[in-house]
Amino acid sequence: MPALSAAIISFNEEARIVECLESLRGVVDEIVLVDSGSTDRTRELAAPLVDVLVEQPFLGHVQQKNLAAERASHDWVLSLDCDERLTPELAASIRAVRERLDQHAAWEFTRKTFYVYRWLEHLWYPEWRVRLFDRRRAKWGGTNPHDKVVVSEGTVGRLHGDCLHRSFESVAGHVKTLQTFTDIAAAEMLARGKRVGVLDPLTHGAWTFFRLYVLQRGFLDGFAGLCACTLSFMHAFVKYAKVYTAQRR
Repeated sequence: MPALSAAIISFNEEARIVECLESLRGVVDEIVLVDSGSTDRTRELAAPLVDVLVEQPFLGHVQQKNLAAERASHDWVLSLDCDERLTPELAASIRAVRERLDQHAAWEFTRKTFYVYRWLEHLWYPEWRVRLFDRRRAKWGGTNPHDKVVVSEGTVGRLHGDCLHRSFESVAGHVKTLQTFTDIAAAEMLARGKRVGVLDPLTHGAWTFFRLYVLQRGFLDGFAGLCACTLSFMHAFVKYAKVYTAQRR
């Protein structure tokens, strides 16, 4: 049976790190935590629950997660964010496939999001995410801050059960993250030489809102769905606006 490591990155996650780590108990053989200079009690709380604790200034979401996977002792890696945790059903599903992990290069499962005051039953659900992978055949890729596991060879299997994602505890938290993530995304777009027109902020924002609120049926999630979709519109609009204004300057 292949050994399994959990690889996690953290920064000021004292409120969520313990629940995340405890959800891995009995599922993995090792837990690796890469912390990027937390100033709260994250490392203190995590230290008794992890096998490897690495301090590394933040390199970017993709780079930091690949570093965590590289520091693992085993080739099979389960990657979680600190605001995520395994449900008992998902933990049981992972244990059930341990002896046949190598049938695929990676495995995916659904993620269910808690937003401000409720679980979203339609928006961003079911959101399939590859988080269990053979690092010899897959690695973190994508564009910061929207990382994803990229499989270079082999197939992707599916697991039963949800990964619970406690995304934003308040509207203010979403707005704060919007500011940070749009800075990162705009910098990535500028570095790639992406050209943005004057209408792109509006068209990309409008498409984002329509896709989430109508096509993904965010309207069925009540005010929480409306709020999440509206701020997602703002995320797209602000990201493209930052690139456009930088190009004009």
